Amino acid sequence: MNIIKINNGKVELRKDSGAYIRTIGNGDAITAYFNADQSLVVITTVKGNVEIRKESGVYVRSIGNGDAVNAYWSGNDIAIQLRNGKTELRKESGVYIRTI
Repeated sequence: MNIIKINNGKVELRKDSGAYIRTIGNGDAITAYFNADQSLVVITTVKGNVEIRKESGVYVRSIGNGDAVNAYWSGNDIAIQLRNGKTELRKESGVYIRTI
């Protein structure tokens, strides 16, 4: 099982022993979370973008409208907390489901 550490905006993947595996993303992350099987990482950037990347670091897609303050996995979907206090629920593909 791996863990995520954010170090100066860089998303570092580490083994549970703390050993460094790799850095993923563009170096502007504020939050990052694994999905349940640790195959994907959702990253929120300082610009309010939400990126999905594979565990290997390969870019998959960006989702949302660019006004996110946090994004995390909610089952197979992604909950995106917005600057206005609302939360959008989106599928992994980025398709909008609902606003909470």
